[in-house]
Amino acid sequence: MNNEYIYRRNTDEARARLTRALVCFTFNVKENDLAAATRRNAKVAFARQIAMYLAHVAFELSLSRVASAFGRDRTTVSHACHLIEDRRDDPGFDLQLEGLERVLRELPEPQWQTVG
Repeated sequence: MNNEYIYRRNTDEARARLTRALVCFTFNVKENDLAAATRRNAKVAFARQIAMYLAHVAFELSLSRVASAFGRDRTTVSHACHLIEDRRDDPGFDLQLEGLERVLRELPEPQWQTVG
């Protein structure tokens, strides 16, 4: 495995964790529920869709990279992104997502260090 792949995977996973944490805080959802393999309930599913959408949009990750970082299928991420994009027609929801995107985009880039 090459170092570029490992760096990208670690970075994607770190960004996914940050996105999940922000969405859980904002929408009052437990991180364990959001990361669970099952749908749980509508509130959790919606929060998960928002997190995947934000990871795709704020960090400009491909759908495949978001899927890998969230442990989901690429088509699931695509579906989530379409649903959330459609919901952005609501001005209040759009404003809320703009704020979350801004928070994520302003985060510093991760600085991975090698041990040794």
